[in-house]
Amino acid sequence: MRGSIPAGESSHELRRARELAQTLAWLRLCAIAGQAITVAVVTYGLDLPIAAGPLAAGISVLAVFELFAVWRLLRSTPVTPFEAVLHIAVDVGVLACLLYWSGGVLNPFVPLLAIPIALAAAALPLRHVAIVAVLVGLEYALLARWHVDLPPLHAHGRFNLHVLGATVDFAVIAGMLAFFVSRLARALREREAEIAHERERALRDEGILAIATQAAATAHDLNTPLSTIRTLLAELRRERAADAALAADLDLLSGQAQRCKDILHALVEVGRRQLAGTPTATTLGAFVTDCENQFRLLRPEVLLRASVFGADGAHAVGVAPDLRHALLNLLSNAADASLAAGRADIDLGVRIDHGVVEFAIRDHGAGLAPGTGSVAFRSSKRDGLGLGLTLAHATAERLGGSLVAQSLREGGLLQRLRIPLAPTDNAAP
Repeated sequence: MRGSIPAGESSHELRRARELAQTLAWLRLCAIAGQAITVAVVTYGLDLPIAAGPLAAGISVLAVFELFAVWRLLRSTPVTPFEAVLHIAVDVGVLACLLYWSGGVLNPFVPLLAIPIALAAAALPLRHVAIVAVLVGLEYALLARWHVDLPPLHAHGRFNLHVLGATVDFAVIAGMLAFFVSRLARALREREAEIAHERERALRDEGILAIATQAAATAHDLNTPLSTIRTLLAELRRERAADAALAADLDLLSGQAQRCKDILHALVEVGRRQLAGTPTATTLGAFVTDCENQFRLLRPEVLLRASVFGADGAHAVGVAPDLRHALLNLLSNAADASLAAGRADIDLGVRIDHGVVEFAIRDHGAGLAPGTGSVAFRSSKRDGLGLGLTLAHATAERLGGSLVAQSLREGGLLQRLRIPLAPTDNAAP
């Protein structure tokens, strides 16, 4: 079970802290390998008189902490920024100990102390970065005062080992800066794209809200004239009961008026449930059957072949108030596309995949226009209002799902409406 968010910490800060801890774990593993190889080469390859025992002990301590850090990251408990600072403190402390036994600030690898500051600045709040900076500065000052001197490096071999160490140090720092700066730039670009998407979504939802408000007012205004029409139709049936042909037409008109009133009542009910945020408890099979029956009443000229995969029909779900309308809009658009191509049939396949219910609507129309891409939210129908796909896409996003469209090689269009199921009541969130 995932732990709760600690008080005073935002989810964004916790996510960045965990990412930093994961990065430190990978870098720590590389540092252990590099330090062990360096100590072995200097001690046995170059036969330099260095404190190999204390250096090996420090590397061992770092290896033990790496095992603890990996175990910690495998747990679902949130990693706080302060905990990430503690990880950095351990890494910097072990590195300071290694530098103490190998020349202190005169060691060519001493610039590596600045790397934790850069990592903290890229992931942690300012107050935690200040802690890391003070810690690193204090350890640098201590190393400048107390350390064990290295033997004269230039006297061993035909090249200056200090220059070699500085070269390796430069390569390591340059590589890490290039990696993390590019990663930070990519994160900034993704954030800008996300902000632009949210801005577009907010503008679209604002337009949809205006349409919904107008629709609610229209539904209220239409209720009175519909009641008047039904009353007049009833009187006409009584007055012209002898005219069989007219009576049949009046029955048809009365049925259509009743149908309009039922639609208005359903619209009001959807709005009431939407405001309350309460889903309708049912099974997936019953929901699909209800949508199938409602579609056949709306579009009797089109054959709908609906199927639910395996035993998914018995799966209990909580249907969001506007999911049915989104699905019916997609089915209606598919019907129009098939009819335009001379076909009168569409297909609906429903299945549950890893906690996500997928509605696959396939028509036999012309498919997507070239250059449209895999997602289309605008209707190309001449007599359409252009709202069906927009509303379906908005519903999918609001429920945490997605809507994608794909042209098929054999002709037609396949639209996939994917909605995640909530873990508690199997309702779309």
